[in-house]
Amino acid sequence: MRPASLTFRSIKARPIVLKLKRPVVARIATITDWPLILIDLVTEEGIVGRSYLEPYTVKTMRYLVPALHDFGEMLRGRRVAPAELYELARKSLHFVGYEGQSMIAVSGLDMAAWDALAKAAGMPLCVLLGSTVGPVKAYNSNGLWLQPPEQLASDAIALRDEGGFAALKIRLGRDRPRDDIAAIEAVRSTVGDGVELMADFNQGLNLSEALQRCHMLDDQGLAWIEEPIVYDNLDGYAQLTAEIDTAIQIGENFYGPRALHAALQAKACNLVMPDFMRIGGVTGWLRAAAIAGAWGTPMSTHLYPEVAAHVMRVTETAHWLEWQDWADPILQKPYEIRDGLFHIPDAPGIGLEWNEDAVSRYLADA
Repeated sequence: MRPASLTFRSIKARPIVLKLKRPVVARIATITDWPLILIDLVTEEGIVGRSYLEPYTVKTMRYLVPALHDFGEMLRGRRVAPAELYELARKSLHFVGYEGQSMIAVSGLDMAAWDALAKAAGMPLCVLLGSTVGPVKAYNSNGLWLQPPEQLASDAIALRDEGGFAALKIRLGRDRPRDDIAAIEAVRSTVGDGVELMADFNQGLNLSEALQRCHMLDDQGLAWIEEPIVYDNLDGYAQLTAEIDTAIQIGENFYGPRALHAALQAKACNLVMPDFMRIGGVTGWLRAAAIAGAWGTPMSTHLYPEVAAHVMRVTETAHWLEWQDWADPILQKPYEIRDGLFHIPDAPGIGLEWNEDAVSRYLADA
């Protein structure tokens, strides 16, 4: 079926703030309030493309919401063609740069445009992109923050059982390296060796600390060590990748596909995991996935599990989907997770529909 021609009318962007069931407690930040920007791309034909952004801090929404509304005014009357809208939106912000909040705003627009196009075609996004509806392998990233070992042990069981998961993510970066080892051992003792463990330092170490700690972790059987140092220190990551036996994972802070290419050229990682609001939405992901595929580098997702599931179905080196349920409270029908698999609904588009009653309760100022 050929997608119907759609004409861009407007964008409605609404800021909301949710309370996290399990607050983020990482080395660099503690987060209890989780901001989202709900995006509705309205077309003249009555089809609405939907997406959301998760900008981490509430104050950031004061800048992103107006940028999205500016896109709506600029693009009115244009055909909804995601690749063209992506370029037009980026170029409109050329003088303030292609990274940072510029790329985040463009990514929100792009995801909504792809949703609208797939809805117009009457297809799930993954089908429009050339694949089929099916499950995607996922790990649970909802918890295991910097908490005492005894709490981690009980949380690990709950996290495993939330969806029959065979993989969990644990956060590291405690003041004493041996406390990180104790945390890993506490989780292992409860879930066993059959559950894979991914470890994330959330950029909390300097290079000297990272070299010491990552060497200590090499015999822990971790699936990967994620972002031990600040994201843009590619020379440091190249040293870590060369010296550490455990796979080094980076990528949630890649701003656009060229950043992924630069990291692979620098041999700065073994694995990549772009974030949709930074890589450039669906368009940016597809371009980045082609690069990762050419390098043969396994590619996982960061946040945004709904859109992530669709593009993983067409990603050559698809590895793991990171699952969180943080947006579930405002969705009419959250995706199903069972047996460690994230199941794409057989419905047009991405499958996002807002629960307006819930949205009205969580609306924020921006």
